[in-house]
Amino acid sequence: MSDLPDTDYTQRFIFDDHDVRGELVVLEQSYAEVLAKHAYPQPVQQLLGELMAAAALLVGTLKFDGLLILQARSDGPIPMLMIECSSEREIRGLARYDAEQISADATLAELMPNGVLAMTVDPTQGQRYQGIVDLDGATLSECFTNYFVMSQQVGTKFWLNADGKHARGLLVQQLPAQLEKDEEERAANWQHVTALASTLKAEELLGLDNETILHRLYHEEAVRLFDIQSLHFRCSCSRDRSGNALVSLGEADALQLVQEHGGHIEVDCQFCNERYQFDANDVVQLFAGAGVDAPSDTRH
Repeated sequence: MSDLPDTDYTQRFIFDDHDVRGELVVLEQSYAEVLAKHAYPQPVQQLLGELMAAAALLVGTLKFDGLLILQARSDGPIPMLMIECSSEREIRGLARYDAEQISADATLAELMPNGVLAMTVDPTQGQRYQGIVDLDGATLSECFTNYFVMSQQVGTKFWLNADGKHARGLLVQQLPAQLEKDEEERAANWQHVTALASTLKAEELLGLDNETILHRLYHEEAVRLFDIQSLHFRCSCSRDRSGNALVSLGEADALQLVQEHGGHIEVDCQFCNERYQFDANDVVQLFAGAGVDAPSDTRH
């Protein structure tokens, strides 16, 4: 992979003789950016990386302008995992966790009991859509595969891995019948493609480049690998958005909050730890409709 200019990208491939497409994802820098914001335990790092890989793979399958949000919630030591990936391929992530309850060898079921996985597509134009499935697989890979079986009725399988430095994923998906009209032949070829993909070990997915992975799995098949599509970490927080959060409180409550906090309040972004400060003058400007592009000059 050293000859590739990007450390974060997806790459599609297609089978010339089967109605099957696939996609691989490589995440390093954006994954490091997400992990750098909080001191996540290793099992949280792994699940966050796997969820990032899934989001990157999914955003390529959904042809839309807007935001894809993956959120896993549970009653356990990891009550929430959340990844946002835009159609502009900007990604960010966050987890909530109780470090004291997390053991290094804990399973997904132990870390996120009674868990649910929600996938929300929030388009720039049009209706917001959400699908929900139980986190009932042994791994996040199984959970995403189950989601597509239950909600999309499209043959889709995921393989996701992350180790704190690399987050990788492989997706294969059936296409509408064009090359394979016979249902039995179509089913047999799908079984063949997915069975071969299932032989890929975690260390291979994490350590090999895409060309090597595809040759390792499908050297007897005609497979075309397309150009890479870059992704990068970016947080969509801003001073303007933080100001809007204050406006939602109402002017009297916002001013009272400023007074209670010694003359200024901070609005923190939980994704990137950026802090936006507002004083009483800022709040008055906000409610006058002037907005606040920069902190008030009155603050020292």
